[in-house]
Amino acid sequence: MASFVDRVVLHVSGGTGGHGCVSVKREKFKPLGGPDGGNGGNGGDVILRVSAQTTTLLDYHHAPHRHATNGGPGMGDWRGGKNGETLILPVPDGTVVKTKDGEVLADLVGEGTEYVAAAGGQGGLGNASLSSQKRRAPGFALLGIEGESSDIVLELKSIADIALVGFPSAGKSSLIAAMSAARPKIADYPFTTLIPNLGVVQAGEVRFTIADVPGLIEGASEGKGLGHNFLRHVERCAALVHVLDCGTLESDRDPLSDLAIIEAELEKYAVDMSYAGVDGEVVPLNERPKLVVLNKVDLPDGKDMAEFVRPDLEARGYRVFEVSATSHEGLRQLGFAMAEIVQAARDAVKTAPPKVAPPVLRPRAVNESGFKIRREEKNLEPLFRVLGEKPVRWVKQTDFTNEEAIGYLADRLAKLGVETELFKVGAKPGDTVVIGEDDGVVFDWEPTMMAGAELLATPRGTDIRVADIGDRPTRSQKRDEQIERREAKAAARAELEAERKAGIWTESVSGRRAQAVKESHLDSGDDD
Repeated sequence: MASFVDRVVLHVSGGTGGHGCVSVKREKFKPLGGPDGGNGGNGGDVILRVSAQTTTLLDYHHAPHRHATNGGPGMGDWRGGKNGETLILPVPDGTVVKTKDGEVLADLVGEGTEYVAAAGGQGGLGNASLSSQKRRAPGFALLGIEGESSDIVLELKSIADIALVGFPSAGKSSLIAAMSAARPKIADYPFTTLIPNLGVVQAGEVRFTIADVPGLIEGASEGKGLGHNFLRHVERCAALVHVLDCGTLESDRDPLSDLAIIEAELEKYAVDMSYAGVDGEVVPLNERPKLVVLNKVDLPDGKDMAEFVRPDLEARGYRVFEVSATSHEGLRQLGFAMAEIVQAARDAVKTAPPKVAPPVLRPRAVNESGFKIRREEKNLEPLFRVLGEKPVRWVKQTDFTNEEAIGYLADRLAKLGVETELFKVGAKPGDTVVIGEDDGVVFDWEPTMMAGAELLATPRGTDIRVADIGDRPTRSQKRDEQIERREAKAAARAELEAERKAGIWTESVSGRRAQAVKESHLDSGDDD
């Protein structure tokens, strides 16, 4: 089973907000107590926090799905729902948070550094909070919103000042064990080191950390061996120390060829330039300060090989140290040379002016509506999609089983200017309108849904504008009714025209009444 994991894909989701409560105060001698429904609680957040007690991402490798608790629903008597508990996920120091596409979201360095990976959903308002002078007793409440959900990538990049790089079995683990209190696994076979090891070294007044990276071979930058998977742990180091094996028994290897191969692999390795360190820059690995360590000089052949290659290395500009991890020869001088480089890097960070981008203030435009309408076409029919933070959130908060809640949504959209904008973009009654993206709410737009539901005398929980929403005629039915009315009017006009041509004229009501009285007298025999 793996005991060290430095890269995981984490699925996080914030808690869902609690629903608001619909309640009316009922108490003796108080028949009109008014609404007293409480608000729902907010959902919990998912927060990544740097912890010194955490050194690996193994827990998230076995349990990659993390969800914060939901908020509680509101209750009567103005009692609000309980907020969801925040889920704190401890991560090692040096964890980089990315999207699946590689975009850096946060670089967590330093004890206690936090990043909100998924925010909790907002709780819905109860009917007590929705009441106003015009809407005194709302018969509805707002629903809670689901929390944010995302898939993030966690990459661990060890915090170390010096990195030891070299071929397998070059003596890096032995060197870090001799210079610090670290006790990495040491054996006489290649690729003994399977995970990065850290050790703390004290040289005079300077204390620094060195990292032992698994051995590199030719092609490591392309994924061969183990070093490619762990080269990210070298990215934060101020300097590199090449550990060369002077006592190797392989005939096709020597310190100079090993150094050339490792330098070529470091040159090919692409440092993650999407984030910057404390000084605001990321220096490629091959451009950082380097030291060369000729190890295993306690062996006769090792001493001779070190004396043979040292002049060539110094001619190339390297600082060379002959050491032995077994006899501790030369380790003191090497430790002070490392401390010198580390102290110079720390002083440069302290004295360099902070590179902070100037803040850009973009005030909201006066004519900015907060939403936009995009005209589309589906099945040869026009479709109008309303996009914006407020309309989408309002739709999520609406209980579509409550007519008054739907009317309240219509009032909010009309007040925001959605209906006016639909007229401007050419929408007609009966056209399809979608609020949101692919999973948005679809409805047929009716411009008769004017604001002002609070002025309508309807029972609580109902709205006469949507009461008969299920019996509304379709566009084809409206078209057929219009044709029938047009044909009826044409038939009536044709009948009147026929009577006119036949000499039949329409008389006044008084004339017809006088004619009727005269005819009745004649029938009764009255000669007066």
